[in-house]
Amino acid sequence: MVQVSAAVKYTLGRIGLFVAVLAGLWLVDMNVFLKLMLALVFSAALSFFLLRGWRDEMAGEMASAAERRRTEKERLRAALAGDDDQPDEPERRQP
Repeated sequence: MVQVSAAVKYTLGRIGLFVAVLAGLWLVDMNVFLKLMLALVFSAALSFFLLRGWRDEMAGEMASAAERRRTEKERLRAALAGDDDQPDEPERRQP
């Protein structure tokens, strides 16, 4: 089974809510621009409550990715500064 990232699920959920609210408002006789604006506001409010789990999951994924990048950046800085405990390659002597 394919694992879908939380960001993709959340984004598709937001788009789906917007389209569903817009479809409901399409039956009401009003300006198209007003329909779009109301659909945007209502879908944002609904997503705050309905998509909370996916939003929290996405935030967790983003936090762990940021932590991995920070750790890798620190490791690379230490290696460049010569503070690396276990070098990946043995040092080569110049003839």
